Amino acid sequence: MGIYCYNSFMRVISKRTLQDFWLTHPDAMHPLAGWYTEATKASWLSPQEIKSQYKTASFLKDNRVVFNMGGNKYRLIVKINYPYSTVYIRFVGTHAQYDKINAEEI
Repeated sequence: MGIYCYNSFMRVISKRTLQDFWLTHPDAMHPLAGWYTEATKASWLSPQEIKSQYKTASFLKDNRVVFNMGGNKYRLIVKINYPYSTVYIRFVGTHAQYDKINAEEI
């Protein structure tokens, strides 16, 4: 039986990755900062809970989630450890950059 942290907020590692990205893509600041704020106030226990909040989110193997940001101009890939309420940012980039990576392995 796993250890579950019910009613604890998500810890996002790391905001710095988002900040570094929006320094070179200033129009990404508002959607990424908004996502960060929402994520740190969430207590996601399953992909279904994320899907209810983010209808366009895509779910990949190994608890990876792809978020469309800024009108689908940008993509954010995270890996979530649900039992420990931790979100690891694996990739943030333009849609074109996203098309060049393997989202299931990054």
